[in-house]
Amino acid sequence: MTEQNNTLLDETVETMDTAQKDLYLTFHIGREDFGLDIAHVIEIIGIQRITAVPDMPHYIQGVINLRGKVISVMDVRLRFGMESREYDDRTCVVVVNVGEDTVGLIVDRVNEVVEIGRSNIQPVPQLQHNEDYIMGLGKLGDEVKILIDVDRLVNEGDMVEAA
Repeated sequence: MTEQNNTLLDETVETMDTAQKDLYLTFHIGREDFGLDIAHVIEIIGIQRITAVPDMPHYIQGVINLRGKVISVMDVRLRFGMESREYDDRTCVVVVNVGEDTVGLIVDRVNEVVEIGRSNIQPVPQLQHNEDYIMGLGKLGDEVKILIDVDRLVNEGDMVEAA
């Protein structure tokens, strides 16, 4: 590659990074809306056959075969200590990339991609039980989106072993 091509590639990557900055995929679990940094999202798929794996934490539903790659699937509802519910046609698996791992996150339904600037993100109140997994509270008009730190959600506790 020539130096000019390298410069063009660097500028393109920088533009892509800037274009994704402050973008969050929002989804619904229970009565709350959550968001995660779009940079982690690979794709969104419908719920599919999950193969259970013995001796996994209760929130790890098992594994799925995603185009020849076996990935662990976490029910985020269970991870947050919420009551389980029957999966339906709105239930989705958000496939995310965390470091070297690809993991599926089961959510009740996906909403949309929104832009939430850093000035609109508040710190998590200290009373919050799941504060380890929450990076902040995003204000979007009159709504609040709970912004999840995917790295900590996936890499805390037993998920590392499962992934």
